Amino acid sequence: MNLLFQTPVAVARRLAGAVLGLPSPLEGRTVLITGASSGIGEATAYAVAERGGRLLLVARRAEELERVRRAVEERGGTAEAWTVDLTDEEAVASFVEEVLARYGAVDYLVNNAGRSIRRSLELSYERIHDFERTMAINYFGPLRLILGLLPAMRAQRFGHVVNIVTWGVQMKAPKFSAYIASKTALDTFSRIAGRETFGDNVTFTNVRMPLVRTGMIAATEAYSTAPAMSVEQAAHVIVRALEERPITISVPVAKLTEVVTLVAPRLTDALAWMGARQFPDSAAARAAAAAPATTESR
Repeated sequence: MNLLFQTPVAVARRLAGAVLGLPSPLEGRTVLITGASSGIGEATAYAVAERGGRLLLVARRAEELERVRRAVEERGGTAEAWTVDLTDEEAVASFVEEVLARYGAVDYLVNNAGRSIRRSLELSYERIHDFERTMAINYFGPLRLILGLLPAMRAQRFGHVVNIVTWGVQMKAPKFSAYIASKTALDTFSRIAGRETFGDNVTFTNVRMPLVRTGMIAATEAYSTAPAMSVEQAAHVIVRALEERPITISVPVAKLTEVVTLVAPRLTDALAWMGARQFPDSAAARAAAAAPATTESR
Protein backbone atom coordinates (compact mmCIF):
# COMPACT_ATOMS: atom_id res chain seq x y z
CA MET A 1 0.00 0.00 0.00
CA ASN A 2 2.80 2.47 0.82
CA LEU A 3 4.18 2.22 -2.71
CA LEU A 4 0.92 3.70 -4.01
CA PHE A 5 1.82 6.97 -2.30
CA GLN A 6 5.30 7.20 -3.81
CA THR A 7 6.41 8.93 -7.00
CA PRO A 8 9.60 7.79 -8.80
CA VAL A 9 11.30 11.02 -7.69
CA ALA A 10 10.40 10.37 -4.04
CA VAL A 11 11.71 6.80 -4.25
CA ALA A 12 14.96 8.00 -5.85
CA ARG A 13 15.49 10.61 -3.12
CA ARG A 14 14.85 8.07 -0.39
CA LEU A 15 17.32 5.59 -1.92
CA ALA A 16 19.94 8.29 -2.38
CA GLY A 17 19.63 9.29 1.25
CA ALA A 18 20.01 5.69 2.39
CA VAL A 19 23.06 5.10 0.21
CA LEU A 20 24.79 8.32 1.27
CA GLY A 21 23.89 7.84 4.93
CA LEU A 22 22.26 11.26 5.20
CA PRO A 23 20.47 12.08 8.47
CA SER A 24 16.72 12.60 8.47
CA PRO A 25 15.57 16.24 8.20
CA LEU A 26 13.69 15.52 11.44
CA GLU A 27 16.83 14.96 13.47
CA GLY A 28 17.00 17.50 16.30
CA ARG A 29 13.79 19.20 15.19
CA THR A 30 10.72 19.87 17.33
CA VAL A 31 7.76 17.85 16.06
CA LEU A 32 4.29 18.38 17.57
CA ILE A 33 1.81 15.53 16.99
CA THR A 34 -1.84 15.73 18.02
CA GLY A 35 -3.96 12.67 18.69
CA ALA A 36 -0.78 10.97 19.86
CA SER A 37 -2.30 8.70 22.51
CA SER A 38 -3.21 5.86 20.11
CA GLY A 39 -3.58 4.74 16.51
CA ILE A 40 -1.91 6.71 13.75
CA GLY A 41 -0.59 9.37 16.14
CA GLU A 42 1.09 6.83 18.38
CA ALA A 43 2.68 4.99 15.46
CA THR A 44 3.88 8.30 13.99
CA ALA A 45 5.45 9.27 17.31
CA TYR A 46 7.56 6.11 17.30
CA ALA A 47 8.56 6.60 13.66
CA VAL A 48 9.58 10.24 14.20
CA ALA A 49 11.51 9.34 17.36
CA GLU A 50 13.52 6.78 15.39
CA ARG A 51 14.61 9.62 13.10
CA GLY A 52 15.78 11.81 15.95
CA GLY A 53 12.87 14.20 16.24
CA ARG A 54 12.12 15.92 19.56
CA LEU A 55 8.47 15.10 20.22
CA LEU A 56 5.68 17.15 21.72
CA LEU A 57 2.78 14.72 22.12
CA VAL A 58 -0.74 16.10 22.46
CA ALA A 59 -4.02 14.33 23.28
CA ARG A 60 -6.92 14.43 25.72
CA ARG A 61 -6.34 11.04 27.42
CA ALA A 62 -3.58 11.66 29.95
CA GLU A 63 -2.87 8.04 30.91
CA GLU A 64 -2.64 6.78 27.35
CA LEU A 65 -0.53 9.76 26.35
CA GLU A 66 1.89 9.13 29.20
CA ARG A 67 2.14 5.49 28.12
CA VAL A 68 3.21 6.59 24.64
CA ARG A 69 5.69 9.10 26.04
CA ARG A 70 7.32 6.42 28.17
CA ALA A 71 7.45 4.05 25.21
CA VAL A 72 9.20 6.69 23.11
CA GLU A 73 11.84 7.26 25.78
CA GLU A 74 12.30 3.52 26.30
CA ARG A 75 13.18 3.35 22.62
CA GLY A 76 15.80 6.06 23.06
CA GLY A 77 13.73 9.02 21.92
CA THR A 78 12.82 12.35 23.51
CA ALA A 79 9.22 13.29 24.18
CA GLU A 80 6.99 15.47 26.31
CA ALA A 81 3.29 14.84 26.87
CA TRP A 82 0.68 17.60 26.90
CA THR A 83 -2.93 16.91 27.81
CA VAL A 84 -4.99 19.39 25.78
CA ASP A 85 -8.57 19.49 24.56
CA LEU A 86 -8.24 21.03 21.10
CA THR A 87 -11.87 22.14 21.14
CA ASP A 88 -11.17 24.37 24.18
CA GLU A 89 -10.02 27.74 22.85
CA GLU A 90 -8.50 28.93 26.12
CA ALA A 91 -6.69 25.63 26.71
CA VAL A 92 -5.15 25.71 23.23
CA ALA A 93 -4.10 29.35 23.60
CA SER A 94 -2.41 28.57 26.93
CA PHE A 95 -0.70 25.52 25.44
CA VAL A 96 0.62 27.44 22.44
CA GLU A 97 1.90 30.25 24.68
CA GLU A 98 3.80 27.80 26.88
CA VAL A 99 5.27 25.87 23.95
CA LEU A 100 6.52 29.05 22.28
CA ALA A 101 7.96 30.31 25.57
CA ARG A 102 9.92 27.06 26.02
CA TYR A 103 10.97 26.30 22.44
CA GLY A 104 10.72 29.56 20.55
CA ALA A 105 9.07 27.80 17.64
CA VAL A 106 7.76 24.41 16.57
CA ASP A 107 9.45 23.10 13.42
CA TYR A 108 6.85 20.52 12.40
CA LEU A 109 3.17 20.26 13.26
CA VAL A 110 1.16 17.09 12.56
CA ASN A 111 -2.59 17.70 12.83
CA ASN A 112 -3.73 14.13 13.36
CA ALA A 113 -6.39 14.36 16.09
CA GLY A 114 -9.91 14.05 14.78
CA ARG A 115 -13.27 12.35 14.85
CA SER A 116 -15.12 10.49 12.15
CA ILE A 117 -18.83 10.05 11.77
CA ARG A 118 -20.72 7.98 9.21
CA ARG A 119 -24.41 8.83 9.20
CA SER A 120 -26.80 9.42 6.30
CA LEU A 121 -28.63 12.70 5.86
CA GLU A 122 -31.87 10.87 6.56
CA LEU A 123 -30.68 10.32 10.12
CA SER A 124 -29.14 13.78 10.46
CA TYR A 125 -32.02 16.21 9.95
CA GLU A 126 -32.23 16.96 13.69
CA ARG A 127 -28.52 16.45 14.47
CA ILE A 128 -26.81 19.71 13.52
CA HIS A 129 -24.63 19.14 16.59
CA ASP A 130 -22.92 16.25 14.76
CA PHE A 131 -21.63 18.73 12.19
CA GLU A 132 -20.66 21.29 14.83
CA ARG A 133 -18.73 18.78 16.94
CA THR A 134 -16.95 17.38 13.90
CA MET A 135 -15.89 20.82 12.71
CA ALA A 136 -14.75 21.69 16.24
CA ILE A 137 -12.11 18.96 16.38
CA ASN A 138 -11.32 18.36 12.70
CA TYR A 139 -11.12 21.97 11.53
CA PHE A 140 -11.16 24.58 14.28
CA GLY A 141 -8.80 22.59 16.54
CA PRO A 142 -6.02 22.35 13.93
CA LEU A 143 -6.72 25.92 12.84
CA ARG A 144 -6.10 27.22 16.37
CA LEU A 145 -2.74 25.46 16.46
CA ILE A 146 -1.73 26.60 13.00
CA LEU A 147 -2.60 30.23 13.63
CA GLY A 148 -0.90 30.14 17.03
CA LEU A 149 2.34 28.54 15.82
CA LEU A 150 2.61 30.09 12.36
CA PRO A 151 4.09 33.50 13.31
CA ALA A 152 7.10 31.85 14.98
CA MET A 153 7.57 29.50 12.02
CA ARG A 154 7.58 32.43 9.63
CA ALA A 155 9.94 34.40 11.85
CA GLN A 156 12.50 31.58 11.88
CA ARG A 157 11.89 31.05 8.15
CA PHE A 158 11.18 27.37 8.51
CA GLY A 159 8.16 25.30 9.34
CA HIS A 160 6.03 22.52 7.98
CA VAL A 161 2.43 21.54 8.74
CA VAL A 162 1.10 18.07 7.94
CA ASN A 163 -2.66 17.64 8.00
CA ILE A 164 -4.11 14.14 8.16
CA VAL A 165 -7.23 14.56 6.07
CA THR A 166 -8.98 11.90 3.99
CA TRP A 167 -9.29 10.57 0.48
CA GLY A 168 -12.94 11.48 0.94
CA VAL A 169 -11.89 15.00 -0.06
CA GLN A 170 -11.65 13.53 -3.56
CA MET A 171 -14.06 10.57 -3.30
CA LYS A 172 -17.04 12.47 -1.76
CA ALA A 173 -18.38 9.29 -0.16
CA PRO A 174 -22.08 9.30 0.84
CA LYS A 175 -22.96 9.21 4.56
CA PHE A 176 -19.76 11.10 5.45
CA SER A 177 -20.98 14.65 4.87
CA ALA A 178 -20.00 15.92 8.33
CA TYR A 179 -16.59 14.25 8.38
CA ILE A 180 -15.51 14.96 4.81
CA ALA A 181 -16.74 18.56 4.93
CA SER A 182 -14.61 19.24 8.01
CA LYS A 183 -11.52 17.68 6.45
CA THR A 184 -12.10 19.50 3.16
CA ALA A 185 -12.16 22.80 5.05
CA LEU A 186 -8.73 22.04 6.55
CA ASP A 187 -7.40 20.82 3.21
CA THR A 188 -8.50 24.00 1.41
CA PHE A 189 -7.35 26.37 4.16
CA SER A 190 -3.88 24.83 4.10
CA ARG A 191 -3.53 25.07 0.32
CA ILE A 192 -4.28 28.78 0.53
CA ALA A 193 -2.11 29.34 3.62
CA GLY A 194 0.80 27.59 1.91
CA ARG A 195 0.65 30.11 -0.92
CA GLU A 196 0.79 33.00 1.53
CA THR A 197 3.75 31.56 3.48
CA PHE A 198 5.70 30.26 0.47
CA GLY A 199 8.26 33.06 0.67
CA ASP A 200 8.88 32.32 4.36
CA ASN A 201 9.80 28.66 3.71
CA VAL A 202 6.74 27.52 5.66
CA THR A 203 4.95 24.72 3.85
CA PHE A 204 1.89 22.50 4.18
CA THR A 205 1.13 18.90 3.22
CA ASN A 206 -2.37 17.44 3.09
CA VAL A 207 -2.22 13.66 3.50
CA ARG A 208 -5.44 12.37 1.98
CA MET A 209 -5.34 9.11 3.87
CA PRO A 210 -7.34 6.07 2.76
CA LEU A 211 -8.96 3.68 5.23
CA VAL A 212 -6.70 2.87 8.20
CA ARG A 213 -7.37 0.07 10.67
CA THR A 214 -7.97 2.06 13.87
CA GLY A 215 -10.61 2.23 16.58
CA MET A 216 -12.25 5.09 14.68
CA ILE A 217 -13.70 2.71 12.07
CA ALA A 218 -14.67 -0.06 14.48
CA ALA A 219 -18.34 0.97 14.75
CA THR A 220 -18.92 0.57 11.00
CA GLU A 221 -19.65 -3.07 10.22
CA ALA A 222 -18.90 -2.62 6.51
CA TYR A 223 -15.27 -1.86 7.33
CA SER A 224 -14.60 -5.08 9.24
CA THR A 225 -13.38 -6.86 6.09
CA ALA A 226 -12.55 -3.86 3.90
CA PRO A 227 -8.92 -3.36 2.77
CA ALA A 228 -7.19 -0.94 5.12
CA MET A 229 -3.71 0.27 5.96
CA SER A 230 -2.10 -0.55 9.28
CA VAL A 231 -1.22 2.33 11.59
CA GLU A 232 2.46 1.60 10.94
CA GLN A 233 1.93 1.99 7.19
CA ALA A 234 0.07 5.24 7.80
CA ALA A 235 2.94 6.49 9.99
CA HIS A 236 5.38 5.69 7.19
CA VAL A 237 3.36 7.93 4.86
CA ILE A 238 3.31 10.76 7.41
CA VAL A 239 7.06 10.57 7.89
CA ARG A 240 7.45 10.91 4.15
CA ALA A 241 5.21 14.00 4.30
CA LEU A 242 7.41 15.46 7.04
CA GLU A 243 10.72 14.73 5.38
CA GLU A 244 9.88 15.53 1.76
CA ARG A 245 7.21 18.24 2.24
CA PRO A 246 5.03 17.55 -0.80
CA ILE A 247 1.89 19.64 -1.23
CA THR A 248 -0.47 16.65 -1.27
CA ILE A 249 -0.18 12.91 -0.76
CA SER A 250 -2.93 10.75 -2.18
CA VAL A 251 -3.58 7.33 -3.70
CA PRO A 252 -4.25 6.60 -7.40
CA VAL A 253 -7.86 5.49 -6.98
CA ALA A 254 -8.76 8.79 -5.31
CA LYS A 255 -6.98 10.78 -8.02
CA LEU A 256 -8.78 8.80 -10.73
CA THR A 257 -12.15 9.30 -9.04
CA GLU A 258 -11.52 13.03 -8.86
CA VAL A 259 -10.79 13.19 -12.58
CA VAL A 260 -13.81 11.07 -13.53
CA THR A 261 -16.01 13.28 -11.34
CA LEU A 262 -14.87 16.36 -13.24
CA VAL A 263 -15.57 14.69 -16.59
CA ALA A 264 -18.82 12.90 -15.70
CA PRO A 265 -20.22 14.25 -12.42
CA ARG A 266 -23.71 12.79 -12.75
CA LEU A 267 -22.32 9.36 -13.54
CA THR A 268 -20.20 9.36 -10.40
CA ASP A 269 -23.21 10.61 -8.42
CA ALA A 270 -25.24 7.65 -9.65
CA LEU A 271 -22.48 5.15 -8.91
CA ALA A 272 -21.94 6.58 -5.42
CA TRP A 273 -25.70 6.45 -4.74
CA MET A 274 -25.90 2.80 -5.80
CA GLY A 275 -22.83 1.91 -3.78
CA ALA A 276 -24.14 3.62 -0.65
CA ARG A 277 -27.36 1.58 -0.84
CA GLN A 278 -25.29 -1.58 -0.39
CA PHE A 279 -23.88 -0.34 2.92
CA PRO A 280 -26.62 1.01 5.22
CA ASP A 281 -26.03 3.07 8.35
CA SER A 282 -24.36 1.16 11.16
CA ALA A 283 -26.29 0.03 14.21
CA ALA A 284 -24.38 2.62 16.26
CA ALA A 285 -25.39 5.42 13.88
CA ARG A 286 -29.03 4.38 13.91
CA ALA A 287 -29.09 4.07 17.71
CA ALA A 288 -27.51 7.48 18.19
CA ALA A 289 -29.97 9.07 15.77
CA ALA A 290 -32.87 7.59 17.73
CA ALA A 291 -31.54 8.92 21.05
CA PRO A 292 -32.21 12.44 22.40
CA ALA A 293 -30.26 15.22 20.73
CA THR A 294 -28.05 15.65 23.80
CA THR A 295 -26.53 12.17 23.36
CA GLU A 296 -22.88 12.27 22.39
CA SER A 297 -22.41 10.92 18.89
CA ARG A 298 -19.67 8.60 17.77
